[in-house]
Amino acid sequence: MVLGLDGKPLDSSSSHIFSDSGFILLGLSSNPQLQKPLFAIFLIMYLVTVVGNVLIILAIHSDPRLHTPMYFFLSNLSFMDICFTTVTVPKMLVNLLSETKAISFVGCLVQMYFFMACGNTDSYLLASMAIDRLVAICHPFHYNRVMNPRRCLLMLLGSCTISHLHSLLRVLLMSRLSFCASHVIKHFFCDTQPVLKLSCSDTSSSQIVVMTETLAVIATPFLCILFSYLRIIVTVLRIPSAAGKWKAFSTCSSHLTVVALFYGSITYVYFRPLSMYSVVKDRVATVMYTVVTPMLNPFIYSLRNKDMKRGLRKLRDRIHS
Repeated sequence: MVLGLDGKPLDSSSSHIFSDSGFILLGLSSNPQLQKPLFAIFLIMYLVTVVGNVLIILAIHSDPRLHTPMYFFLSNLSFMDICFTTVTVPKMLVNLLSETKAISFVGCLVQMYFFMACGNTDSYLLASMAIDRLVAICHPFHYNRVMNPRRCLLMLLGSCTISHLHSLLRVLLMSRLSFCASHVIKHFFCDTQPVLKLSCSDTSSSQIVVMTETLAVIATPFLCILFSYLRIIVTVLRIPSAAGKWKAFSTCSSHLTVVALFYGSITYVYFRPLSMYSVVKDRVATVMYTVVTPMLNPFIYSLRNKDMKRGLRKLRDRIHS
């Protein structure tokens, strides 16, 4: 028997009552004294993320020498990182200064949809960048033919299409669930695992579909990245000079750093059964890939990249002139 907030039993026809009225997002902390400090910290992080990624996009588009496949994917990755953080952080900032912290059921599903769509597109763009490095290092004489503008555009469109279809399937599954007495999400946004914990429906079939389909969608770009770097390592080890090996590996260091940050935290959060879900640990891991990684990406790709440094200086000179 399912009980309502008034203690009276709800029949099956009323089990969606709390779905219609919405959810309460508990946020990162329920401590009132931490709300304003957290607001200041995440506002700064969000602004740094937006400004940093916008500068990367502008630098790439303003410098003709950066109009290459690698930087085409990087500019789209930067744009997707802005969208990725915008899906969750502004709502979290509003809730940190609000007493209600509410989100409607439809709003929750919309947030979930775009969060997954942007996150998955990020992973496919990282895979596309790995393929670009594979072709550049292992088949340099065929690079321009293989990584032509048409193929790069098709890779981008394929990344977006697969990601949005995955998100649509996941949201459709979530919309069929019933939510009863509890409607407090112990998270700062509508993520799959915290919302599934609230459902009074049998979620075993949904969990199996979610785990299987998520494994396929996320594992595909990850295995692509893994295969690409195994090929790169084999090719680089055949280079006779140490300087040549270092030069080849240095072109991949920024990408590998971002991949490790992104996939490390995602694997920890999503590839575990619901019974092993931990509120505090998952919040920290989720902040890593939803806020910290998008904020660090502009620094990772620009600090050790001479081409990006030159592009940023060129953009600065153009602004000042």
